[in-house]
Amino acid sequence: MGTRTRTMGLALGASLAGAMLLVLAGTAIAQEPKQGGTLTVRINADMRSTDGIDRDANSDTILHHIFETLVGYRDDLTIGPVLAESWELSQDERTYSFKLREGATYHDGDPVTSADVKWNWERRMDPANEWRCIPFFDGSQGLEIQSVETPDDRTVVFTLEEPNALFLAQLANIQCNGWIASPKNVGDDGKWIDGSAIGSGPFKLAEWEKGQYVALERYDDYRPLKEERSGMTGDRTAYVDAVRFMIIPDTAAAETALFAGEIDVMANMEPSRTNDAKARGANVLSTPGLAWTTILVQTNDPLMSDVRMRRAIAHAIDFKQIAQTRTEGQAGFNPSGVAQASVFFDDDFLAWPEYDPAAAQALLAEAGYSGQPIKLQTNTRYQGMYENSVIVQAMLQAAGINAELEVLDWAAQLDNYLAGKFQLQSFGYSARLDPSLIYGILVGDKEATPTLQWENEEAHTLYLESTRTTDVEKRKEIFKKIHALMEQDVPILGLYFEMVTDAVGGKVHGYEVWPGDKPRAWGVWKE
Repeated sequence: MGTRTRTMGLALGASLAGAMLLVLAGTAIAQEPKQGGTLTVRINADMRSTDGIDRDANSDTILHHIFETLVGYRDDLTIGPVLAESWELSQDERTYSFKLREGATYHDGDPVTSADVKWNWERRMDPANEWRCIPFFDGSQGLEIQSVETPDDRTVVFTLEEPNALFLAQLANIQCNGWIASPKNVGDDGKWIDGSAIGSGPFKLAEWEKGQYVALERYDDYRPLKEERSGMTGDRTAYVDAVRFMIIPDTAAAETALFAGEIDVMANMEPSRTNDAKARGANVLSTPGLAWTTILVQTNDPLMSDVRMRRAIAHAIDFKQIAQTRTEGQAGFNPSGVAQASVFFDDDFLAWPEYDPAAAQALLAEAGYSGQPIKLQTNTRYQGMYENSVIVQAMLQAAGINAELEVLDWAAQLDNYLAGKFQLQSFGYSARLDPSLIYGILVGDKEATPTLQWENEEAHTLYLESTRTTDVEKRKEIFKKIHALMEQDVPILGLYFEMVTDAVGGKVHGYEVWPGDKPRAWGVWKE
């Protein structure tokens, strides 16, 4: 059977339109990288585990320094090499043959083998381990892996039931953490050893002081790829001796630490704080992002199950004002799963029930609403989530909806999200780098997967259709049909896609932001 070699990656349609990086300020003078020192990166909460299954955004950020996926996203959102240096696709587009990076070893010195890839895959797909990404690969959402074979130590072959445009994208899916780990991370009982983190990445775990910091150190035997660093791919050479992810929940305290030189990188800086940061000597880097800020709606709730209630809530919220206020005008309102930064985007994706309190009140009366309290869950760990919830609460109350804030700690709110236990919830999805990846975590059977937000068979069928073609225009039309259904059903309230805005200290060089919205310590050095 003939093959087509894909050594440089499969270009997906979710690439950014136009130039990738809008650099508000940065290091302008190119310098040769220097080795040594410690890079301190602020995170606002501890990671949840080292197994990649019990995860959140901070866990993903740290673990992708320690472990490596076969492939990853570049800056332009095409797919490039990470642990797999190349791959070939069969003529029928069902078989992918990956060649592992020459010289790749785990942090204990053992070589990375194709057998390890197969072992990791089978462990991930075992329902007992409750990997949230199983539906992406078991056929329930279209993509089905028939087999994983290992013809030699450096070659691993995945065979699909049928061609699927999202296979490489799902392998690269940052939130899935489908990386390759040493089998030594698992004990004789088949369970992940608590705190174990033997990977093949450029950094290895040195110390995890829970609630305070996670310390990594450079893996000196790391053998990088020759391809230029881009996104999560290519040359991931580590120049700093160590990375310390410092847990600073309070945003103001984190800014103080940045200005005092106690931390080097503050990711996701509030837009209103960037001018002050630049005035105080920090370099501020920004680019359009793909992280979606939302208000979740539990459509199984007795009140929220009535579409008239959901439409009333949509009419009661001035979404454009929220986006303008929260992002300092840098990002516009967007109710869809297609970001303004996406090649698929046009103004059709902005169609939504207009801000109209009178229409909201009419729908409330039609639905028989009599002032029952509606609780909006939020947290103070993520400033944006909390401020959005305060604004939304005020707007709902002004329209005659008895909205109450339920302020939880972040861990409790995340657990409620995972279990579907809420009426409304202020939430944010970390960057999904293709619209199908967003719709894939929204649409489906809520009883089987409580994190899904929208049960609509037609939308689910369209989602599956979007995964079967790489044609940009065909996929765009499919996404428009999905959004038109979403506009009718109002199963979720999209607010805006956040800008990626990070502030770094003046002694830091080589640090870059990208739409994937993940701080990366490789390729970075300090004076």
